[in-house]
Amino acid sequence: MPNTLSAARILDTALILAERRGWECLRLGDVATELGVALDDIARHYRDKDALVEAWFDRADAALLARSRGADLPALELLGRLEELLVAWLKALEPHREVTEQMLCYKLEPGHLHLQLGGLQRISRTVQWWREAAGCESSHCWRVGEECALTLVYLRAFAHWLRHPEESEIQFRAFLRRRLRCWLPVWLRRPQACPAVR
Repeated sequence: MPNTLSAARILDTALILAERRGWECLRLGDVATELGVALDDIARHYRDKDALVEAWFDRADAALLARSRGADLPALELLGRLEELLVAWLKALEPHREVTEQMLCYKLEPGHLHLQLGGLQRISRTVQWWREAAGCESSHCWRVGEECALTLVYLRAFAHWLRHPEESEIQFRAFLRRRLRCWLPVWLRRPQACPAVR
């Protein structure tokens, strides 16, 4: 196996091939051929095609967490931090926006129930990192409400971003701000306002 073969290189190659052929038509054998390696070399890094999808979204999560280290972030209000972090997450997906949408369609196919269940876990994981990185501090029932509201905002914003590739970042940010203001103020109260769980 070539020393230069890495999980990142495999993913990058798969994304480039998917840009040409579409995610549905991509085969792991195509990726192996393109890289000049055997299928078992690919399997050492990725157990199946969906693992590539997970790795792609892991990159977006990593970009969100990297943005959380920004020196400017602590000075922003919570809604501003949430906005900055989700924009960073989406920017990581921008180079392969169309393929990202194809990945989601692949996961949502009726015969892919096992992928859909994993998709729900992925949504929950990303929303949790988003909350943590933004410094959300609600607890108990306020936390539950906040998580539900953020999940709705995340899904609505992600769907909007996928469907409007012609939209500028300024326009998208305006859309995201409206969604955040619409859904979150009910939940963004002091954690102690919620009765303690006994």
